[in-house]
Amino acid sequence: MQKLGGTAVTWNGSTFPTRVTSGFIGCRPVGAPPARRPVFGVVAAPRSAPGPLTRPLTRWENFVPTTQRPAAAPAIRDRGRHAVAALAAAVVGFFVITLDATIVNVALPRIREDLGGGMTGLQWVVDGYTMMFAALLLSAGALSDRIGARRAFGAGLAVFVAASAACGLAPGLGPLVAARFVQGAGAAVVMPTTLALIREAYDDQARRARAVAVWAMGGAAAAAAGPLVGGALTELSWRLIFFINVPVGVAALLPLARITPSPHRRVPFDRAGQIAAIAAMGGLTYGVIEAGADGFTSPRVLTALAVAVAGLTGFLMIEARAAHPMVPLEMFRDRTMVIAVAVGFTFMIGFYGMPFLFSLYFQQSRGLSSVATGVAFLPMMAFSGLLTPASTRLVRRVGLRASITGGLLLMAAGMISLAALPATAPLWAVATLMIPVGLGGPLIMPPLTARLLDSVPVHRAGVAAGILNTARQIGGALAVAVFGALLARHATFLNGLRTSLLIAVVVLLATAAATPLLEQRPRTTP
Repeated sequence: MQKLGGTAVTWNGSTFPTRVTSGFIGCRPVGAPPARRPVFGVVAAPRSAPGPLTRPLTRWENFVPTTQRPAAAPAIRDRGRHAVAALAAAVVGFFVITLDATIVNVALPRIREDLGGGMTGLQWVVDGYTMMFAALLLSAGALSDRIGARRAFGAGLAVFVAASAACGLAPGLGPLVAARFVQGAGAAVVMPTTLALIREAYDDQARRARAVAVWAMGGAAAAAAGPLVGGALTELSWRLIFFINVPVGVAALLPLARITPSPHRRVPFDRAGQIAAIAAMGGLTYGVIEAGADGFTSPRVLTALAVAVAGLTGFLMIEARAAHPMVPLEMFRDRTMVIAVAVGFTFMIGFYGMPFLFSLYFQQSRGLSSVATGVAFLPMMAFSGLLTPASTRLVRRVGLRASITGGLLLMAAGMISLAALPATAPLWAVATLMIPVGLGGPLIMPPLTARLLDSVPVHRAGVAAGILNTARQIGGALAVAVFGALLARHATFLNGLRTSLLIAVVVLLATAAATPLLEQRPRTTP
């Protein structure tokens, strides 16, 4: 450096135009390497910069060290605004797709009265959404990484909102189920992108854990509000439970304008793997649902289950050999990933299957209205929502493994108690014993999700989120399919309900036995 000041700087005999950025200055000519120590001087304008400095530098400006430049402050503020907008979009998006999953159960008897169909029809209204959700989540996670989380979130939510309107306008059970399939496809894209947006916006693990807890609060609020809101809307018209998704979905799209574009990778789409996944999920769901009416020895049930086995086998072979698989199988070498998938699957069997059972129980066996049914679910959902904000602090106090294991055991204890209740048990007792099942949500999912995101590289955050949520949705879909089949096959509704609850208890206890293998502290990942 030989000359300093004016409108140019001389570096090793070469002269470069200069400019001042935001009134503060540093020194690095175009093409020169970054300074490795504090340097006094001016900022060399890049060749694309809009003209040279139009005024001489003041004496004070010439002696401001670059390491003290407050010019970084706007970038920090922009990052903060981006993080808030990303979190807002993620929370509202998660809220609306969770609301749709929980609001439908209360309306099932009214839908059957209006559109017809037996238990099988009701199962497809629920599982049409859940099955497509689960089958496409695998590709959706990879899609989030390929085109960017922000773009994928917007596209998926737009499809979800349009399909919600189609559900509300459905003239019959067939069009309703078809629209539910499309709804599930849109929701499949939204779910992993909500977590990917959070992963991109929060680099610090502690702040990201708090953000995931807020995200979980959105789901908890939707789960708490779903039965009650669904009951109230169903009293007016069951179609309103779908129309309500439209304004809420639009509200989730608004923050996207304030989110910076997400990074993306150019990777080919795994079409063969996706087709195999849909065949496996579709065959399994169809076979189990139809077994309730025809039995497991029915030719079409056996054919569907054979398709499921073939689809799963083909999927594993395709993913093992694909150059760019949508589910890299090496991710399952990580113990955290394996246990997270098992816990997510088991959790949804109880948390998603029980509302399906008791929505029918309250209205068919106990004669409650849709509003009263929503009120009966309120204690369970309210306690779940109240505990969710404190889940992060609770995990720090008791530890990850204790929180997740305790949540699984609480759910199992609640279901055992419900199965043991006599047929004439007062409704307040039933509602009270459902509370432990609701408490499992905030104890299990926020810490499990945060730990999973901490254990994977940032460029695989979307894939990891897709795998976790696929496991959850498969658990929910199978719970509805199996429990509905048991209700249809047993002589009385109460016997089918008790058998379903005991099956869920066995799965919960088996998973709880494996959770001590979870790593207490996450590994550092790039």
